Amino acid sequence: MSHKQLRTAVLGLNEAGRILLKAAADTNILQLQAVADEDSKLAESLGANHRCAYYDDYRQLIIQEQLDCLLVGSAIHKADEYIKMAMKKKVHILKTPPLARNFAEAAELVDLAEEQGLQFAVANTNRFAQSFLEMRKFFQQTSSQHAYLISAVCHLGQQPQAGWQTDEKLAGGGVLLHDCYEIIDQILWNFGTPQQVYSLKMSLAPDKQQRLYLTEDVAIATMKFTDTCLAIVTAMRNYGPEQKLLKIYTKDRVLSVSENVFCVNDLHGKKIEESEHDDSKHCRMAALLENFAMSILDADKIGPVSRAKENLANMAVVEAAYLSSRTAMPEQPAKISRMATTARP
Repeated sequence: MSHKQLRTAVLGLNEAGRILLKAAADTNILQLQAVADEDSKLAESLGANHRCAYYDDYRQLIIQEQLDCLLVGSAIHKADEYIKMAMKKKVHILKTPPLARNFAEAAELVDLAEEQGLQFAVANTNRFAQSFLEMRKFFQQTSSQHAYLISAVCHLGQQPQAGWQTDEKLAGGGVLLHDCYEIIDQILWNFGTPQQVYSLKMSLAPDKQQRLYLTEDVAIATMKFTDTCLAIVTAMRNYGPEQKLLKIYTKDRVLSVSENVFCVNDLHGKKIEESEHDDSKHCRMAALLENFAMSILDADKIGPVSRAKENLANMAVVEAAYLSSRTAMPEQPAKISRMATTARP
């Protein structure tokens, strides 16, 4: 069955934007019309490579191009205004995570997308990773296996940071929001929204006064789902090799899941099952983009795997974690959702 091509642009050509761009170019459903980045030389170079228009002004891209969808890789503090502009022109949006800086901003974007009748999705590529899909299948097919402890580790290694990422006002948060978002998404996608979140965070800046104005480098968030199920997320920036790992403990099994490996052991450490996959970030992004495109072209039958509205639960959990780190008390994501909903007109 053939479909028309969707006129598409990529906003922001950072690492995430370049992954979006390459994956979009490799699909036969998305027709690249334009790219944009504040670095005019980068925009010109990639525009020439992909034989499309290029801009160093996001506003001009939105105004001048007639688009069906916009793929957003730009830093969140720079993209919000232009996402809204595009939505008001009836342009569908796919955004790399996180969805927004905070729950209120995320909810505003979701409301606008619904008001305009648009598809609005978040590029949680791990939802297309074979290892994580095997974990999901395990729990869907093995109802006797009840998870009682979920442990997530996010170590980011010695990675350079853009200046805005250390600014709490511009970034909205640090390692928990920006680097653990997809792990948190996996936990909530498979196990639901926790009742309570308790969190501690800190900056590694040497100056005490400076630490008050910087985003966190280290965070620990504990989530209570029920009286018999907890999750712990431990995140650290600038430590050791990069590692993102999810371990799930059940009555008689321990599951370990990373981007490319799924493993099941018994309680004595004996390996029962293990599978390795070679799907790359590019492959997962291409699959996600195809799903997003088909949710626009065949909306009655296909929905995006990672709707922005569904991601509001992720944002509520992250916001509850940040609130908890200030109040030193457990906080309820559901309460944050209700308060934000009540505050919206």
